[in-house]
Formats: sequence, structure tokens, C-alpha cells
Amino acid sequence: MAKKELQEKIKKGSDDSEQDADGTKLSASKNNDKRTPLYDFFLSGLKDLLYAENKLVDALQEMERAATTEELKDAFEDHHLLTKKHVSRLKKVFEKLGEQEESKECKAIDGLIEEAKEIIKSTEEGSVTRDVGLIIAAQKVEHYEIASYGGLAQIAITLGLEKVADILEKTLQEEEETDESLTDIAESHINPEAEKE
Repeated sequence: MAKKELQEKIKKGSDDSEQDADGTKLSASKNNDKRTPLYDFFLSGLKDLLYAENKLVDALQEMERAATTEELKDAFEDHHLLTKKHVSRLKKVFEKLGEQEESKECKAIDGLIEEAKEIIKSTEEGSVTRDVGLIIAAQKVEHYEIASYGGLAQIAITLGLEKVADILEKTLQEEEETDESLTDIAESHINPEAEKE
């Protein structure tokens, strides 16, 4: 939606909607009958991501404890701290939208976390092969998050929610960097070391 159309929507919308510092409305109020199916889909995606990020806060600690090499332990610890920041950013997005912060069960992330737990159970403790599996499990999560943040950032742009898109794109960039870092760890020595076990 173009900014001009968004401004027209603001004039017709309810008075209790959230506005940004420059007075630009960020979204329709819950009571506003101008909500669109695309906006509702966008909001549902944000709720899904909030659930996913909160679940990952705990899962990353478990993966860190299960990792063998210090390098991978450190990577999981760093991403754990970053994931807490991602939760805070999503809360900020809900606030900017004037929407209640709410999460929705994400079966995809539940399945990916379950897969990581299965890798821990099925690999030998202290083995580098376990680290290979944990990296793959973590990258599957990263790819899910990259797709989710990327898609939602584009919808935010379509809806004229540029400031929200900026927040989502910042997290998207960090998820991409984490994915690249995991690839570097695997290729530099984890995979070759595992091949010797």
C-alpha cells in the first residue's frame, strides 16, 4: 500500500490507533473495520515468530550444553543472546502496530526443535559427529526464520509499514549472518574432524 493510501486509511480509521513519532499510523486498530486479510495474515505470522523465538531461547541452551566443541558452544551461546534480542524486537513491533503482544503455536518450530533433540539422543556424547548434526539442526531453524522474517518484512513494506519492515529486516540480517557463521564452523573443521571418528 502506498503511503498516500495509508494516510487516507488513517483519516478514515479510529482515533485510538497507534501512531509513530512522525504521526504516521502504523496499522489499523483492532476495532477498525478497515483491516485487510493481508494485515491479519501478517499479524498471524508475527505471533508465530514470537512463539518460535521464545521456544528457541530454551532450545539453544540445550543445544549449547549438548555441543562438543567450544567453538560451537560459543556460537550457540551467542545466538541464544541474540534470540533474546529478537524477542524484544518482536515485542516492539507489536507495540508499534498497536496490537496486543501474543504468540501462536508454531508447529514448524516445534518439529525442528524435536528433531534437534532426536539428534542429541541418537549421537554419541562428546563426539564431533553430534556437532555436525547440531549444526544442521540449527541451520534448519535459521532457514525457517530467514524465510519468515524475509516474507513478513516484504508484507510490511506492501502494507506501508516501513518502520516495522526495518525492524524485521535487521533481525533477518542477523539470522543470515548466524547461518553463514554455522556454515563456516562446519566447513572449517567440524565436518573434517567428524569424518575421522
